[in-house]
Amino acid sequence: MFIQTEETPNPATLKFLPGRDVLGAGTADFPTPDAADKSPLALRLFGIMGVSGVFLGADFITVTKTDEIQWDVLKAPILGAIMEHFQSGAAVMEGEAAASGHAEHTGEDGEIVEQIKELLDTRVRPAVAQDGGDIVFHGFDRGVVYLHMQGACAGCPSSTLTLKMGIENLLRHYIPEVVEVRPVAA
Repeated sequence: MFIQTEETPNPATLKFLPGRDVLGAGTADFPTPDAADKSPLALRLFGIMGVSGVFLGADFITVTKTDEIQWDVLKAPILGAIMEHFQSGAAVMEGEAAASGHAEHTGEDGEIVEQIKELLDTRVRPAVAQDGGDIVFHGFDRGVVYLHMQGACAGCPSSTLTLKMGIENLLRHYIPEVVEVRPVAA
């Protein structure tokens, strides 16, 4: 098994490509070890000292590290853990499947919210997945779109620029009701 790695815009996060499906569809975000109870793979990765976050995508895994340890020390144990997991035949996720990520929205803005989700799914999410992350809809209120950043996007130094200059401009262009985009914490 050959696992490729790619740098992400977030220096604390590295993208691992095992050359096979990880989730196939959807994503799963584990910002802490306590959140990883449904993923044997994420639990295995959190067992490595210095791992502070795990994000699973269709065909990739992004791992976020603490500031105290360098990638040259951490990369080999992570590669080993990923390889061991896939060779063991264990499931990546137990129980619930991966989620689309978007929060449900009920109310009078339903049509606008569907347009926002469509643009996120077709234009934004594929691009940020290339960088090892995901951005999902969290809410819409009085012209403000609330988005949750996951994986390499969470804590990335360029995340504010991505939100304001990229996503906000895109949504405002196609949906006049959108006036601003703001990030939300998990």
